Amino acid sequence: MIEQGYEGIYQLAHFHPRYHFADVAENDASNYTNRSPWPMLHIIRESSLERALENYPDPESIPERNIKLAREKGCQHMQAMLEACYKPPE
Repeated sequence: MIEQGYEGIYQLAHFHPRYHFADVAENDASNYTNRSPWPMLHIIRESSLERALENYPDPESIPERNIKLAREKGCQHMQAMLEACYKPPE
């Protein structure tokens, strides 16, 4: 992003079915906060993100709240939600 002159314009967020944070156990439910049904990159326009966060209380706590919720729900619940993405609607 820096080399192409996009620093401050775009951010990249990556997601993967087996995402694993380096500082937590592989079976920690917090890993599900960055898991997705398929490998993907999310391109975020920083100006859009800034506008959204202007009206969101305490945006710095979002990752911690997501991790807390994932751990409360547990791996089994989080995995079931992920697997539900693979099933066609009935």
